[in-house]
Amino acid sequence: MASPRPASRVLSRADTFGFVLFLIGGVAIAVAAVVQAVGDIARALPNRDITLSAPFLATEAQAPLGPDGTPVTVTVDTASVTVESLQPAALGALVISHALFAVAMVTVVTLLLILCFGILRGRIFSRRHTALVTAAGIVAIAGMYLVPFFHNMAVNGALALLSGGTYDRGVIGTVDLLSIFAVAFVVALAGTVFAIGDRLRRDTEGLV
Repeated sequence: MASPRPASRVLSRADTFGFVLFLIGGVAIAVAAVVQAVGDIARALPNRDITLSAPFLATEAQAPLGPDGTPVTVTVDTASVTVESLQPAALGALVISHALFAVAMVTVVTLLLILCFGILRGRIFSRRHTALVTAAGIVAIAGMYLVPFFHNMAVNGALALLSGGTYDRGVIGTVDLLSIFAVAFVVALAGTVFAIGDRLRRDTEGLV
């Protein structure tokens, strides 16, 4: 079996410096995500005066935008709503959304950092690196879907409380599917590139 070439023969100094900066940035992002999630969960758990950013679908409201503050009908896409407390299920969904955000961010960053360490050792393409890229993409896509899904469950609970159960325009379906498909395309492309690179590497090593 051919051993990995020294990193100095694969990466330039600029490449190495860039990967080191990426490693530092990745750790900072992971730490920031955990700190944010812990803070959000700490604010939510007392279950008092909870404010949520709520996406709305085809909802009109009155805003003082006319002459001398005359109300004008506007279409609301997002707004902040505050409730005294949430139902247990809604509160649980809110906590889950914050926890999933941190877990997804830390997992993606960890997988990519392992990939960077492998590249810095001089091996760019390998089955392991292909698996790391694919796994990081899958976790990112899952997080992009599940985090807003659970957050919207909490929002629906808040809207049900505010409207006495009469608001019938749930927001669970407001997950940004276009962004998810775009990330899925990039992940599939990156996974294909690494898989082809690994196959070419093995074919080349077989000729040596």
